[in-house]
Amino acid sequence: MSGFAAWLLRHVAAQGTTGELARLASADPDWPAGPNRPQTFSNHLEDGGATEMALQGLTDAWTRYASR
Repeated sequence: MSGFAAWLLRHVAAQGTTGELARLASADPDWPAGPNRPQTFSNHLEDGGATEMALQGLTDAWTRYASR
């Protein structure tokens, strides 16, 4: 696994929305490995009935990932 998914899983111990999203992703056997674009992950969350907080966590995490 590489890209955003791998980056995210390195943050399971983090506080805040990124950590919450990382823990959600680590517990989800269907979490996408790619393609490496935000829509891949937001579609997955929305298909699973994600809360607005989870979607905001994705936005926050993607911003951090993209700015690294």
